[in-house]
Amino acid sequence: MALVVKKFGGSSLATPQHIKNIAKRIVEDKRNKKDNIVIVVSATGDTTDDLISLAKQIHPNPPHRELDMLISTGEVVSSALMAMAIDNLGEQAVSLTGPQIGIMTDSIHTRASIRKVKTERINKELEKGKIVVVAGFQGKDDCEEITTLGRGGSDTTAIAIAIALKADVCEIFTDVEGVYTADPRIVPDAKKIKIISYEEMLEFASSGAKVMQTRATELASKYDLKYHVRSSFTKTEGTIIMKEIDSMEKVVVRGVVAAKDEARVTIHDIPNKPGVAAYIFGKLGKEKINVDMIIQSSAQKDKSDISFTVNEDILPKTLEVMEKAKEHLKAGKVSSDSNIGKIGVVGVGMRTHSGVAGKMFEALAREDINIEMISTSEIRISCVIRRDLCDKAMKVLHKEFELEK
Repeated sequence: MALVVKKFGGSSLATPQHIKNIAKRIVEDKRNKKDNIVIVVSATGDTTDDLISLAKQIHPNPPHRELDMLISTGEVVSSALMAMAIDNLGEQAVSLTGPQIGIMTDSIHTRASIRKVKTERINKELEKGKIVVVAGFQGKDDCEEITTLGRGGSDTTAIAIAIALKADVCEIFTDVEGVYTADPRIVPDAKKIKIISYEEMLEFASSGAKVMQTRATELASKYDLKYHVRSSFTKTEGTIIMKEIDSMEKVVVRGVVAAKDEARVTIHDIPNKPGVAAYIFGKLGKEKINVDMIIQSSAQKDKSDISFTVNEDILPKTLEVMEKAKEHLKAGKVSSDSNIGKIGVVGVGMRTHSGVAGKMFEALAREDINIEMISTSEIRISCVIRRDLCDKAMKVLHKEFELEK
């Protein structure tokens, strides 16, 4: 008898019929395979976005503690409905919130990190033969306050529970059949990738792919938890995410990814002296604001500019931090640009093969796509471009690197 953790995203649960279909699939697995099953669910459809919109109709900048109280309810609704659907099919199920099962986090509201997952309650329910349905995306801190884990947080919930329970299988069900060489909605001849390394998946996620939350893959990598991304709507095999093996390096570029939710922030006329950058990015770090690309202009008259990119969702908070930094540093204005996107190519084979950057830049230049910022790692090259050119750039690079083959 195996212990299986299955996570279902919001698009898989968008309607009552979707929930009934998923419940039927779960019950069939329970009866045919006799597995112990833990389900992690996201909020249905666009529930989280709708709740955030509702909050902003009440308060333009809602207190994060209250926002967590509000948006955590979406997953609670999903878990209760799923448990009802399973019960209606004749199997025992119990819905539990993150706090009820003991998902302990830090106290950073809306972007909390998991510190510990208690397993006593889940194991107790499994021993009774029940299917356990957990509300993803949420936990509680040491003060018993409700916290949420950020966008895609249900992925992290599922991975953390699978690690804590030492699960035999962890499956992440979504509305696509796995991880592709590019977004198949934009590049019709994109190919499904059968196996991908943790590092490549991390670069995919951080560069714009929406399949998995970055922190979920980081956690899986840390504990060497192999997991399977697959479709909620078919029985087709998806993509396995696991530790790197030698054969993976034979593929130079694994895929092309784009992010259209980036924003650039620039703090102008900062003093050109040691410690300034440390102060700026130290302040951002304390607020758990993740920064991607960074460029500092050459100094003129002992002043320079620093530009960096962040996710557009956290632009208001970033600007708030930068305005305070500006006053402290006696710098010039703080400006932002939300009309940017990020295009990147990823592959562990780039470690041992040269010429990828030149080939990428030449392909973009031929199509008159201007590069505004560049960031690299051992296995990724990313460029900031105008947002409306991202789809075109993805098609160009997918063809350039012959990923359709």
